[in-house]
Amino acid sequence: MESLQTTSIPSDQAPSMKHSKRGGWTTFPFIIGAVMGLTLAAGAGSSNLIVFLVTVMNIKSINATQINNIILGCYSLFPIAGAVIADSFFSSFYVVSVFAFVSLLSLILLTLASTIHSLRPPTCVIGSLACEAPSKLQYAVLYLALALASLGVGGTRFTISTMGADQFKKPNEQGTFFSWYFFTLYLASAISLTGIIYVQDSVSWVLGFGIGVVANAIGLAVLLLGKRFYCHTKPKGSPFVGIARVLVAAVRKRRKLETVQSQGYFHGDNTKAISSPTESLRFLNCAALRFEDDRKSDGSYSSSWWLCTVEEVEDLKTLIKIMPLWSSSILLSTTIAMINSLTVLQALTMDRHLGPHFKIPAGSFLVFSILATAISISIIDRFLLPMWEKLTRRSLKPLQQIGIGHVINIFAMVGSALVETRRLRVVRTHHLNREPPGSVVPMSGLWLMVQFIVIGVGEAFHFPGQVALYYQEFPKSLRSTSTAMISLLIGIGYYLSTAIIDSVRRSTGWLPDNINDGRLDYVFWLLTAIAFLNFGYYLLCTKMFKYQNTENHENEASA
Repeated sequence: MESLQTTSIPSDQAPSMKHSKRGGWTTFPFIIGAVMGLTLAAGAGSSNLIVFLVTVMNIKSINATQINNIILGCYSLFPIAGAVIADSFFSSFYVVSVFAFVSLLSLILLTLASTIHSLRPPTCVIGSLACEAPSKLQYAVLYLALALASLGVGGTRFTISTMGADQFKKPNEQGTFFSWYFFTLYLASAISLTGIIYVQDSVSWVLGFGIGVVANAIGLAVLLLGKRFYCHTKPKGSPFVGIARVLVAAVRKRRKLETVQSQGYFHGDNTKAISSPTESLRFLNCAALRFEDDRKSDGSYSSSWWLCTVEEVEDLKTLIKIMPLWSSSILLSTTIAMINSLTVLQALTMDRHLGPHFKIPAGSFLVFSILATAISISIIDRFLLPMWEKLTRRSLKPLQQIGIGHVINIFAMVGSALVETRRLRVVRTHHLNREPPGSVVPMSGLWLMVQFIVIGVGEAFHFPGQVALYYQEFPKSLRSTSTAMISLLIGIGYYLSTAIIDSVRRSTGWLPDNINDGRLDYVFWLLTAIAFLNFGYYLLCTKMFKYQNTENHENEASA
C-alpha cells in the first residue's frame, strides 16, 4: 500500500481517508490468530466431552451421549443467533469479543469442576453400581459451563468469518480469506482431536482444560490487539423486520393497485438505487409503490409497514432466489454426517493397531477427514486456483467450487460402500457374522482412511465455496447471517442423519446391533443414490440462479 503524501486533505474527506487505512491483509494475522485460539478452546471443551461426563462426572453412558448430542446441536444452531445479533444490534467485532469472553468463562468452570472435589462426584470404577451420581450443585455448575460453551461458540465461530471477510472489498480476496479461515478451523480441530484429547486421557483433565483456557485467552487477546486496524460495519437494525415489512406491504397493496393509480416507486435516501424493481417475483413490487395516502403531513415518504424501498424488495427477492441453492446442501451435509457416525461402528469391528503397542481410537478416524480438508484447502488456494486463472483467465466461481464438492462427495459414498463390501466379505469368509458383537475382523482399519480423505477433499471445495457464495449474494444487511447458514446446514444434516438411520433400522434389517450380521454396504449405496439425486437437484438450482451481488462487487473493485 502506498504511503500517503503530506498534502492537505479537506476536512470533509478526512474521515473517509482514515477509514481507507482500515481493513485489508493487515487484519489477517489478528483474525486468523483469534480463530486458531478460539477453535482450540472449543475443541478442548467438546471433543472429549462424553469421556469427561462418564469418567469424571459419573454420568451414565447413554445420558452422557444424549447430553453430548444436545451440545453438538447447539454448537451448530446457536451461530445463527449470534449472526442475527451481529447483523441487527452490534458489530461483528463486539459480538465476537463478548462471546469469546463467555467461552473463556465456560472453560474456567470446566477446569474448576475437574480440580475442586466439591464440584465433582468421587472417582469410581466406570460402570460400577457404587458410583455416586453428581449432586444438584455439581449438575448446576456442569450445565452452566456447557451452556456458556454453546453461547461462546454460537457468538464466535461464524461471526468472526463475516468480520474477516468485511475487511476485503474484492470477491477473490474474500474467497481467499474464507479458504484460510476453513484451513485454520480444520487444523485447530485436528489438534484438539489428537493432542488435547491425548492430554486429557493420558495426563490430566485439569491440564487439558487448562490448555483450552490459555488458547481462549490468547485468541481473545490477539483479536483485541487488532481492533484499531479493523474496518467496522455498523448494523442497521434487524433485517428480518425489513423482510417482514415487504411481505406485509405487498399483500396490503396488491388489491389497491387495481383501483388506485400509483405515484412511482419509493427509493428512500438511496440516490444510486435502480429506477424500478426487477420483473422477477413481481407480486413483491407492490410493496415499493407510492400512493397518495403513503405521504406524511410534511409531504415526505418513509419506510413503514405500508411502504418499502425498492432496495428492500430486491433484497427479499435475492434471499428467495438463493434459498433453493442453500437447500441443495442439506442432503450433502446429511450424507457426510451419516458416514462420520457409521464409520465409527465399522472401526470398532476392525483391526486398528499401528504397530504392536498403539491402537487408533475409533472416534479419532475423523481426524483423517479434517487433515485432508486442511491440506486440500491450502493446495487449492496456492496451486489449483492460480493455475485455473492462468489457463482460463477467469476465477473459479463459488458455484463451480460447490459443484466439484458434490461430485467428490459422490465418489466418497461409492468408496464407503466398496470398503464395507470388502469388510463383509472378510466377515463371511471367517464366519464372524455368527459370532457375538465385538468380534474383530482381520482387516486393517486404515481402509477407512480412503473415504475420509475423499470426503475431506470434497469439503475443501464445497464448504469455502458455500460461505463465499452466501456472503457475496446475501443482502448486505444479512452478511453475518449468511456465513452462519453453513452452521445451520450442519445442524440440520446432523439431526436428519439421525432420523434416516432410525428409519432404516425400523424398516429394514440392514443395521442390527451386530453390524457383522447386517448390510451396512446397502446403507452406503443408499447414500450414494441420495448424493447423486441431490447433485441433479443442485444442477437444476444452478441453472435457475444468476449471480447478482458478485458482479456488483467485481465492478466496484475494478472501478
